[in-house]
Amino acid sequence: MVLIVRNSFGCYSRISQCIKRHSKQTIGVRYCTRVKQPVLLFDEDRYNGVTANLQQVDINTVKTEDFSVQLAESLKIWKEENRTAAWLQVPITHSILIAIAGDLGFQYHHAEGNKAMLKLWLQTYREDPTPLFATHQVGVSGFVLNEENNEVLVVQDKNRPYTLWKFPGGLSNLGEDIGDTAVREVFEETGIKCEFKSILSFRQQHQHPGAFGRSDFYVICRLKPLTFSISACSDEIRQCKWMHISDIKQEVEASSLTKRLADMMEFGLANGFDKIDIHCEEMKSVYKGLKFKLYHRPFSIQNKSTD
Repeated sequence: MVLIVRNSFGCYSRISQCIKRHSKQTIGVRYCTRVKQPVLLFDEDRYNGVTANLQQVDINTVKTEDFSVQLAESLKIWKEENRTAAWLQVPITHSILIAIAGDLGFQYHHAEGNKAMLKLWLQTYREDPTPLFATHQVGVSGFVLNEENNEVLVVQDKNRPYTLWKFPGGLSNLGEDIGDTAVREVFEETGIKCEFKSILSFRQQHQHPGAFGRSDFYVICRLKPLTFSISACSDEIRQCKWMHISDIKQEVEASSLTKRLADMMEFGLANGFDKIDIHCEEMKSVYKGLKFKLYHRPFSIQNKSTD
């Protein structure tokens, strides 16, 4: 039986495995005599874990020692129920409660905006399979090629210790498609408007110095320029220009990545971009109402599957 109670913090909580004969009625609100404090109100997840949003705690009146007891009692019951993990969503306004949770074994899983998420793995008899939060960051750059003269748009970053020529680009925003990132970043840095054509390749790098301890995916897109007059962003770009693709390969101040992409683009110019392009196909997701982008090399098949 599941009971809803109102605790001393002024919030409603749920107590599991409590039958009617162990409860008492007081002013229409049930309390369970099996525990000293009611458990925190929580949601269940599909992995048999629980998540409690500490917004439910009245931070203006709560006593830290009372919250410590309530959280400890909650953990005791969740362990008895063989829950996998306990999660606490902590608003920044309730950050005083983080130290209390830490004393009971909780650790940070991630934090963003005005809240932090703490986690405690409860099934200590087996390994914790919970993935780390945001193991990679995603950067995107645009290889902008003017096919009429084989010139490529290149930049030198202003806020870096080196002056290598590279392709304009930056980090992808949450919910932003890769192609849209490439088009946006090129325009923001150079003033050149472009059309996304394909993905050429991607780089994976670990121990990236600018990724806050995360690994890094860097996706290079082929873009078609729609305008050609450069208006570089003075805050980010030291220099920006059109450079012939053959000059990039000879340029001393260019990275191995930049030169290899120039090799790839030369191959595409000579043999057709269909030999190097990775295209995008929008498909229906298994999650109702959602779609996803599938990137793959072009292919033909007689009996193509349908959604």
